[in-house]
Amino acid sequence: MKKTRNRAKQTTSLQDRLNAFADDIFHKAARLPPGVERDQLLKRARTAEIAADIDQWVSSSGLQSPT
Repeated sequence: MKKTRNRAKQTTSLQDRLNAFADDIFHKAARLPPGVERDQLLKRARTAEIAADIDQWVSSSGLQSPT
C-alpha cells in the first residue's frame, strides 16, 4: 500500500509568512520583561527575518546560473 503525502497549497509567499511570524514574535517579546524567555523570542524573530532575506536573495532575478 502506497502512502500519500498531505500537500497544502500555500496562499502567501514564504517571505510574507516569515515576516509575519517575526513581527508576531517581536510583539510577544515586547510584552515580556527582560530575561531568558524574551531573549529566546528575539533570537527566533531575528532568525525568521534572516530566513526571509535569504529567500528574497535566492528568488531574485539577479541570480544567474554560471555559463
